[in-house]
Amino acid sequence: GRGRPGLPSLWRDRRLVLRTVVADNSPLERAGSYTYESLIDVLTGLLEQYRPTVVHTLDPDPDLQFSSEYERRRDSEQRGYSDHADHTAAGCFAWAALIRWVARATGRGEPVPGFVVASFRGYYNRHWPKNLPPAVLDRKAGHLVPYGGAPDWECGNPSGCGDYNVGGDRPLTNRKGWVRSTHHRYPGPRAQVATGADGRLTAYGVLGLRAVRWRESAPGSGVWDAPDDLGGGPLAPVLGAAVTADGRQVLFGLRFAALGGHGADNEREIVLLEQRSPGGPFLAWQGLGNPATGPDHGRRIGTPTAVTAPDGRVHLFVRNAEKGLSTRVRDAVTGRWSGWRDMGGGEIQDPVTALVDTAGRVHVYAAGHHAVHHWTQDAPDTDVTARTQLTGFPVPAHAPGALPAPDGSVELYYRPAARERLVAVRAGAAPAPRFGGYGPVTAAASPAGPVLLGRSAEGRIRIRTAEGTAVRSRGPVALDGAALHLGAPDGRPVVVGFGPDAAPWVWRPQKAPRLSTPAP
Repeated sequence: GRGRPGLPSLWRDRRLVLRTVVADNSPLERAGSYTYESLIDVLTGLLEQYRPTVVHTLDPDPDLQFSSEYERRRDSEQRGYSDHADHTAAGCFAWAALIRWVARATGRGEPVPGFVVASFRGYYNRHWPKNLPPAVLDRKAGHLVPYGGAPDWECGNPSGCGDYNVGGDRPLTNRKGWVRSTHHRYPGPRAQVATGADGRLTAYGVLGLRAVRWRESAPGSGVWDAPDDLGGGPLAPVLGAAVTADGRQVLFGLRFAALGGHGADNEREIVLLEQRSPGGPFLAWQGLGNPATGPDHGRRIGTPTAVTAPDGRVHLFVRNAEKGLSTRVRDAVTGRWSGWRDMGGGEIQDPVTALVDTAGRVHVYAAGHHAVHHWTQDAPDTDVTARTQLTGFPVPAHAPGALPAPDGSVELYYRPAARERLVAVRAGAAPAPRFGGYGPVTAAASPAGPVLLGRSAEGRIRIRTAEGTAVRSRGPVALDGAALHLGAPDGRPVVVGFGPDAAPWVWRPQKAPRLSTPAP
């Protein structure tokens, strides 16, 4: 009940000791107790013993949300934030244990544990357009039935079983609506992919909370050499990337600069890793700070997105605590970064999509509450500023995929809220291609036309080119955040993602006529 000490109190209070409860039919014979330190130690011990390759956590840093007291209590949210206090504390304890696990291993001279993290938004979902189409929603709600319960359900335990709030058909009738969406706290492609001069792929990602680099053993082999540890941790699961005008790789990460309870420092920062020369070694990690002015707001920032303009400037974009967009820009001549600038433009979801059009102008797109939001330049050498939202189109469920069109415009592709079909925003009012499914859509321009990457309604990775639609039907199950890359020299699409073994996989769809006909 409210007012009783629980996980949030244990995270905050240095002196608190919480007694455990021995449930009926439990293998435990007597109650024990937990302190802040002992709970993190137990979680770390479980990680060390079982060595998971995929760790799911709740959101350690939920959005700011200033609801009325009635709405907040009705929707079980903590004051000022878009989630339940238990969820936030559980997410923080989980991340603290992951960080301790890695620190212990490296402190003993052991290899960094090989795992990836997926953190999920909680009651955040009810504040934004729903992103699951009916068929996917029914399956998700069905998985909640065993977790739910009801007072009249004879489950064999006199204490009762399940969460009465989600029993029976309540997941679909619940007014809160959180079940109708699934959002990751750190969305975006898990791999940043490049093709080397010798035709081999290079992929950058986060493994064991640290940045790593994989190189393909031979061109087209789809087999990776052992990863190179680039450090920088503890990092959130998704990196941003750009390539400088002279060909040097630049990586951006969201770093847990400090994470501690009991009033200790709890800070996040954007960090940068840059090659000394094209294809050469990397320099030391560099901190770029945070668009927020205080640590609490600083915890609410999103994953970094970057793009290099034709004039050589590198534009960095980050969703800020106010749910808007902030930027820093690096000068092409001096290499110095500007200060953080709030770009305005209204509330958006993470991530954002950035690209350069054929006229050399930078564009940024993001999904808002009611429409796609847009920022761009009047001319290539000017600031990126907010523009009118794209009205007259369906409400977006995710950030749109975007690609430059030959006529100087930008083509957008996205799924509308709670629908499978694809929406296309492009010149000439050309109809959207048939590309059903759910989740975000990535777009890239090829000589033969647009290339689209997404998921089918069954969750399989699928790609659409001018030749047709192909579905990835073999290999490890794909985690979130598959990346689309157009390989050199022929521009054929390559998809790189991660499996449950925390290892990257490569999918090169076959050429026509092996591609299937376009699917709905």
